[in-house]
Amino acid sequence: MAKPRTKTRPAIDTLTKAQAKVELKRLALEIENHDKYYYQEDAPKISDAEYDALRQRLNSIEARFPEFVTSDSPSQKVGVQPSGRFAKVRHAVPMLSLENALAEQDVLDFIGRIRRFLKLGDDDNIAFSAEPKIDGLSMSLRYQGGELVTAATRGDGAVGEDVTANIRTLEDVPKRLKGRNVPDICEVRGEVYMTKQAFLALNERQKAAGETIFANPRNSAAGSLRQKDPSITASRPLGFFAYAWGQMSDMPENTQSGMIKWFERCGFKTNPLTRLCHSVEQLLAFHRQIETQRSHLDYDIDGVVYKIDRIDWQERLGFVSRTPRWAIAHKFPAERAMTVLRDIEIQVGRTGSFTPVGKLEPIGVGGVIVQNVTLHNEDYIRGIGGNGEQLREGRDIRIGDTVIVQRAGDVIPQVVDVVLDKRPKDAKPYHFPKKCPCPLHTDVVREETATGEEGARARCTGEFACPYQTIEHLKLFASRRAFDIDGLGEKQIEFFFEKGWVREPADIVTLEARNAKLKLEEIEGYGQTSVRNLFEAIRRRREIPLERFIYALGMRHVGETTALALARGYGSWEAFHDACLRVAKGDEETIAEMDALDQIGDTVIKSVAAYFGESHNRGIVERLTREVTILDAEKPKSNSAVAGKTVVFTGALEKMTRDEAKAMAERLGAKVSGSVSKKTDYVVAGPGAGSKLAEAKKHDVAVLTEDEWLKLVGA
Repeated sequence: MAKPRTKTRPAIDTLTKAQAKVELKRLALEIENHDKYYYQEDAPKISDAEYDALRQRLNSIEARFPEFVTSDSPSQKVGVQPSGRFAKVRHAVPMLSLENALAEQDVLDFIGRIRRFLKLGDDDNIAFSAEPKIDGLSMSLRYQGGELVTAATRGDGAVGEDVTANIRTLEDVPKRLKGRNVPDICEVRGEVYMTKQAFLALNERQKAAGETIFANPRNSAAGSLRQKDPSITASRPLGFFAYAWGQMSDMPENTQSGMIKWFERCGFKTNPLTRLCHSVEQLLAFHRQIETQRSHLDYDIDGVVYKIDRIDWQERLGFVSRTPRWAIAHKFPAERAMTVLRDIEIQVGRTGSFTPVGKLEPIGVGGVIVQNVTLHNEDYIRGIGGNGEQLREGRDIRIGDTVIVQRAGDVIPQVVDVVLDKRPKDAKPYHFPKKCPCPLHTDVVREETATGEEGARARCTGEFACPYQTIEHLKLFASRRAFDIDGLGEKQIEFFFEKGWVREPADIVTLEARNAKLKLEEIEGYGQTSVRNLFEAIRRRREIPLERFIYALGMRHVGETTALALARGYGSWEAFHDACLRVAKGDEETIAEMDALDQIGDTVIKSVAAYFGESHNRGIVERLTREVTILDAEKPKSNSAVAGKTVVFTGALEKMTRDEAKAMAERLGAKVSGSVSKKTDYVVAGPGAGSKLAEAKKHDVAVLTEDEWLKLVGA
């Protein structure tokens, strides 16, 4: 029953819409899992760069498929909720993350977006503050009347952990701000870090004392700061660079560079390498210069951050989900290494998709030992597609080959080339399996694209009959973003499945009722306490929000984003279930209603129809709904005039850019759609409005001018 567990990722440029939704779901689950170790326990299972690049990949997919972005996506969040080890602190201004640029073209695109948003010409000067991106722990310091009152970690961006007592031990953090004209409320933000020299010395002391050895300076800084005993923090050599701000009762400067100088006057250390640049050429030259200095610096950096210097432009540009439009982190290039491909194994996903995983002779790449690598799909291995941008056209991959491995964004391992002159003479082309490796050996087929052509992804046709898929369905059901059953992880699911005790979701909910026969407390590794805790965790989940329940069903192409859209669209399980049954029967009116929902299209509708068209699946749902209570979807909490409304913008807007208008609507709780349907509430039409205006009249949708829209929202 064993199979490779390595998380692999298909190439972004080959993804269909259906594949993108599946991939976004997988990324969300993986990010959620790593968040716990990274933010709460300061013991990540992957490097800081790996975590960062997982988010970068998700952002790239969402950039290509923006219709899949909703409020519960990891791209809309920063970190995770505080661990509970410290008191919680709600940030007056959210602590957000940065978008990443992995190539110079990304920087050009970033500046291009700024020019379009602000309606600037090519000749209009844009000044940028550029600074090394410190690989440390983000911190927010709140001063009132010039006195330090609170220090909080980033947390999930909205709520962090109170580490004030620990921060007070840092020499780089002034307890009282210097100067006369200090705002009454002042939040200074920056990075807590540990120098490389101090990190090595600390690990030597930890080793001698038999204590934990830290993986890198970032982990050591985080672990040192998040100590219950401030004296331990005081014994660790931590530094702090100030570079940003949160809530300010008054702004002492009107530029980013001016604020950096003001921080210095207040008593903070700022990075001496920070520079003001006036062109993209200067930005890129600065990036190359810092990259050459990287190895000589006594602190870890993983790129350069560019920020619009004018604060009024920063405010006008605003934010997109969890990232500002006015800043970007230009990361350093990925590192490469050469090694031997020892084997190719197949990972079978929850939806039956096959992902080939290359097993490598272990090799160090970018400070991490790589043993597994994504090979994307059959076409990529055969050298006829899959990821032609990185693997030279016509070069197939064979077991025994010497390959060039790269960690994209310093993270996701992939093969980017094959060294043909080192290929063994007996190496044979790899034949992709035609049968699933599960005991049933069910057939493998290639998915069709939206145009009916053969796609790159191969799938097992066994569905729930395939034990690999069934197990993955059960894991999804119990996962944190579905039913979130504490104490029921992957190993427990596999064990219960192999014992025959859990074969479908309802079996999990009824475990306690059947325990008189199962006697879990008598099994090795369990006991009365652990069994009691498991049953309590299951009982707590007998009441579940609608969007989580829909997601937990495991329908193809229905990830968290889509589940939330469906839940908001129908409001209750009864309404959604009835619609699904009608869709499965081909009811055209119900299909049209579902298609009109925001972010729901033909692929999702076909998946819903296929799922509820199977009597086996309907039985699974029926038995499960008898055991749980499904809560109605939450209503929008905003009290604005457009909260919960669907808005479409068309034509040329004169008082703001289209992006600014969309951002405003979303801040007020509205849903912005790209097409008009009878579900649309308002169409905001400027000069040049065309087909969307005609559609609005057809569906009798209220049409507003730009001035009428601004009056409606009180702007």
